[in-house]
Amino acid sequence: MCTYRRYPCQAMPDSSLRKIIHIDCDCFYAAVEMRDDPSLRGRPVAVGGSPERRGVISTCNYEARSYGVHSALPSAVARRLCPGLIIIPPDFTKYSAVSSQIRAIFHDYTELVEPLSLDEAFLDVTDATACRGSATLIAREIRTRVRDDIGITVSAGVAPNKFLAKVASDWNKPDGEKVILPEDIEAFVSALPVTRVFGVGRATAERLARLGVRTCGELQVFSIFELTERFGRFGARLFDLCRGHDERPVKSDHRRKSLSVERTYADDINGLDSCKAQLAELMVKLRSRLRTIGSDYLVTKLFVKVKFADFQQTTVECVGKEVLEALFVNLLGEALERHEGGVRLLGVGVRFLDLRADMNPAQLELFERSSN
Repeated sequence: MCTYRRYPCQAMPDSSLRKIIHIDCDCFYAAVEMRDDPSLRGRPVAVGGSPERRGVISTCNYEARSYGVHSALPSAVARRLCPGLIIIPPDFTKYSAVSSQIRAIFHDYTELVEPLSLDEAFLDVTDATACRGSATLIAREIRTRVRDDIGITVSAGVAPNKFLAKVASDWNKPDGEKVILPEDIEAFVSALPVTRVFGVGRATAERLARLGVRTCGELQVFSIFELTERFGRFGARLFDLCRGHDERPVKSDHRRKSLSVERTYADDINGLDSCKAQLAELMVKLRSRLRTIGSDYLVTKLFVKVKFADFQQTTVECVGKEVLEALFVNLLGEALERHEGGVRLLGVGVRFLDLRADMNPAQLELFERSSN
């Protein structure tokens, strides 16, 4: 049994067995703009309001941060700090669409996804079966898929609770990951600066510093009664967090609209026959994940997604209630007719009718196809 100086460390509850991932996009708005305009890469870029109209910076890339530019900074001040700063007006419609694409990837691994904003979310993968149930491998695969399919990078933190996962996702930014195992929590939080604790701003940090507290280990000296007396209700929260305890569950009201699996290939695939040969593996994975979906979902459509070597992408779908390989082969053939060249990514999936919702299945169209 470990002890924290004066107060004993309680045994970790069953929630210590949870596997929580926090995904945080790296300079999200700026990253999307650099993806869409490669000439911006390597140059200081910010997304925000005009310096001439008292605008503020929403986010900026790491080149801009090296000049002291940061979010919420007045754009005029940012331009003075970095005269070469490129300030782009925000396009929230575009950012929201990219965010939805990223969340769709999250939902391939778990239903328990709690978005915090457009660019970050918690995932509870405790019961996930993908990647042999390894939260570390799931986080790594998500990072790879976002980079290859969306064209931006994300950082990931893996830990037994939300507090530690969020701290970990910021540990090796950008495009990094950190894993905190249950047996490592005590040592990790003891050395953790209190400024890393959510809710500890400048004023609270200064009050703690006057008490001689700069790390969570030093904060553990104080009882819950002492902290509550000094910091009110937040004191009880500090008592738990400085020990790495966080019982908050990942909350999600999301109801799934689709499920898909896909694979990006190291070498481009050429021709229908070569692509058809890859369907069997994708179908096995799709059927496996479908078995984890509750009975209150009804499959209504099937679709195939193809991304070509030049990054052009198309999706073809049709009405269908059964996951039949022959239907996917037909969709694949139609997709390949739309564009010439090798294929770098194949995906197959289904769309659902949520039987919990107040909808009438008879209203579904008999047949529909679409492309992106």
